Amino acid sequence: MPVKITKHARERMEKYELKEEQVTNCLKKPDLIIKGNEGRKIAQKRLNGYVLRVIYEETGNNFVVITTYKAKRERYEI
Repeated sequence: MPVKITKHARERMEKYELKEEQVTNCLKKPDLIIKGNEGRKIAQKRLNGYVLRVIYEETGNNFVVITTYKAKRERYEI
């Protein structure tokens, strides 16, 4: 599925020094997907001692990335 990234998500990617390839890879090959709020989903993938979390919606045939960030693995052990 094609991936659309919101302005907010791009700002977060810049803050956490994430590349679009990393976010897309997390969506397409996650280690874990959990339910989020309001029908959203959270894709998680291990990343160099952290967990990359991508909050997204599936709209039609697209992934729409709402936000993304890196978190300590201890907090979101997967």
